[in-house]
Amino acid sequence: MKTLKLLTGFALVATLFTSCYTEVIVDDIVDNTPQVSLNQLLNSYDLWYVDINATLGTGETPFLQKAFTVSFKNGTVYANNNLVGIGSQGSGLGISVGYYDAYNMILDVHHDIDGLESFDVFQIDSNTIELYNPFNDTSYFLDGYQTSNFDYDFVFFDNIHYFLQEYEAWEKTYTSQMGALNEFDNENYLQFLAGGNDSEFRSSQDENIANPNNILWDYTGIYGVADIAGNAYLKTLTLDYDYFDNEFFELDVINDGKIELFHSASGTVYEFEGRGYIQYLRTATEEGESKSSGEKKRKQKTAKKDNPRDSKRS
Repeated sequence: MKTLKLLTGFALVATLFTSCYTEVIVDDIVDNTPQVSLNQLLNSYDLWYVDINATLGTGETPFLQKAFTVSFKNGTVYANNNLVGIGSQGSGLGISVGYYDAYNMILDVHHDIDGLESFDVFQIDSNTIELYNPFNDTSYFLDGYQTSNFDYDFVFFDNIHYFLQEYEAWEKTYTSQMGALNEFDNENYLQFLAGGNDSEFRSSQDENIANPNNILWDYTGIYGVADIAGNAYLKTLTLDYDYFDNEFFELDVINDGKIELFHSASGTVYEFEGRGYIQYLRTATEEGESKSSGEKKRKQKTAKKDNPRDSKRS
């Protein structure tokens, strides 16, 4: 991110993002004839937020399933696939992931790794478009924003469980002296594996390991991140160990590479710093990945529904 807690208009933008959970009724769309060309439409906004929870259909298009935003500029496709650095990479647009052709309300995206994906484009309203992939019968809905009024902080904190997955490991660098002794004092590394909001984590009691690949993981379990009422920037983190009781923390993000965990049971504060940043370029494999995790992709929170779109192009 550019800076944490940067924007003051959180409530307003959060209201805008509530569209993420609104079902789109495709049958109500009557006239798809745009007043501008498709290329002009795509360029009318700096970036398009991928409203993953509005997706219709049971298929998946890899580069859209992982992106938080996509942009179409002068034939180049950009995407914010990571939360680390969101708002600052590529002047807010993210990284280049391919190129595109736009013609007759058809969008062809040539992704650098995933190859060609082709979409029928429908304009839903003044700042919403539908990208319908007839090859997997799935529609993604994108909301347009300018970088000047896009709330990067909201996206970051609303998806913070993905942020935890963007480092090979988190190394404990600070422990407060005021807390009571507890089992977690012995844990020096954490790793959060991909898979959504409730996923696998690992912890280690190793010390001073320069390469995250060489960490010996002592424990595994399931972790979960949850909201704290009244504070959009503070979360809870539960580590559900297989071998002993759960550990419960308040999770605060200090910056893009450092988090603070407050252990409520003991009163101890820990700081962890990210080691081995992973830049995601696609779904199935991550550049420089050494995790034994599955694929990283955004998970749809709403129930998947059949797409009413005709699977055949007219």
